Amino acid sequence: MEGQQAAPATEEYTVDQLAAKVGMTVRNVRAYAGRGLIPPPRLVGRTGYYGADHVARLTLVRELLDKGYTLAAVERMMSELPDGALALGVFETLVSPWTPAEPEVITEQQLAERAGIPHDAATIDKLIALGIAERVEDDRLRIPNPDLLRTGLEVIKLGVPLDAIFEMLPKLFEQADQVAKIYVELFRGTVWRQFADAGLPAEGWPEIQRTLENIIPLAGQALVAAFRESMGREIEIAAYEELGLPPNDLPSTG
Repeated sequence: MEGQQAAPATEEYTVDQLAAKVGMTVRNVRAYAGRGLIPPPRLVGRTGYYGADHVARLTLVRELLDKGYTLAAVERMMSELPDGALALGVFETLVSPWTPAEPEVITEQQLAERAGIPHDAATIDKLIALGIAERVEDDRLRIPNPDLLRTGLEVIKLGVPLDAIFEMLPKLFEQADQVAKIYVELFRGTVWRQFADAGLPAEGWPEIQRTLENIIPLAGQALVAAFRESMGREIEIAAYEELGLPPNDLPSTG
């Protein structure tokens, strides 16, 4: 019908609807818009309408802030991203495969029962110092990475003393950081460097995402394979040192 404006091809939102969709306050949405983190809305009269790119960019802002980035750092990153939806896809590819299970909240007594040891305040303090647990209120603990805690509890059940585990963990974390840096620098120095040198072209983002989707699981597989081989060598050395026998001469445990 003449005189009527055609409906937008994609779903659009008012600022209130946008804020609700991305889990922010309207005040924050306006503040981020004022800082240039999202492009201006489509105006119809005095009402602004926001689309998928605004949703993607604000979601990315929220995710980055939740990961601990400062607002200044987020601004620098967002200023280099040509497309919010593409950038969000790359970000989710980066963090999703390595994101731990949902944090868990348990009591100190429940933790002791799972470990099969008496409750001890000093042990809880060490777990908090190592970042494995966070105190929330009363005697409750927030466990950021339940998978890591679960693995540690299984080691305790094998008979390894707590003190030995506490001594080992910082070394393990340090080595994990070093391995992670090797893989990240490999990606940054090759695929990403070429992409950045080309000016971060919008058409290149899907290929960056595909590369990440493949390289991250491959990195994990390579690490496990290398670890298995290294563990075999270390067991052989330990067998010679402790028993004076090669591993093949040890009694079967099967």
